[in-house]
Amino acid sequence: MPTSFDYFEKVIGAFESVSHHDFSRLLSLIKTVSARGGRIYVIGNGGSAATAAHMVCDLDKCNVGADDRRIRAYTLADKVPTLTAWANDADYSQAFARQLASMLDPGDLVIAISVSGNSENIILALEEARRLGAHSAGLLGHDGHRAEELLDVSLHVSHLDYGVVETVHLGIVHALAAQLRGAADVSLSSVMASGPEVGSVPRGAGS
Repeated sequence: MPTSFDYFEKVIGAFESVSHHDFSRLLSLIKTVSARGGRIYVIGNGGSAATAAHMVCDLDKCNVGADDRRIRAYTLADKVPTLTAWANDADYSQAFARQLASMLDPGDLVIAISVSGNSENIILALEEARRLGAHSAGLLGHDGHRAEELLDVSLHVSHLDYGVVETVHLGIVHALAAQLRGAADVSLSSVMASGPEVGSVPRGAGS
C-alpha cells in the first residue's frame, strides 16, 4: 500500500527534473522586467490559479535593482467579476486574453502556470502576449504541449501526476521569491534537497 513517503519520493524526483538553467533564466527575466518598470501578470486555472495568487503574494514583497524598485505583479484569476464577465459575455477561453488586451504593454511579462499546457485560455493569453510584444514564461508539467511553443522561458516538471507537478510549481515559486529577496543561500538546489529539508523553503506572506 502506498505511503505518504512514496509521494514525497515522487516530489523529490520531480524537482530533480527541473532545469537549473531555465530557473536562472526565469529569475533573470523577472529581475529585468521589474527593473525596467514593467509589470508581471500570472495566470492559471484551478490549483494553478491558487499557485498564481501565491506567486503574486510573494513577488509583491520583493524589490529589485539598484533603486530597490518594488515588483509590480498581478494575478488575473483573482479578478472574479472581470473573469466571469468575459467568461459569460465571450467565452471562458477568452477570460485571460481579453484582460491582457487592455492592460499589457510591450516589455511586460506574462507567467502561465499550467500542468497540462493545453488549456485554451492559457494558449490564447500567451498568443495575446506575443502579439502585444510582451515576454512570456511558464511553469508546466507533462510534456508542456502547446504552451511551451509560445514561451520565452519554460520550467518543465517532468511528471504525470497533477498533484506532484503542482507541489513542485509551488516550490519553484518559493525558491524564486527567496532569491529575489536576496537570500543567497536559497536556490533551486535547496528546494530539491532530500528528506526533511524538502519543506525548508521560506514561506511567503499569507502561508
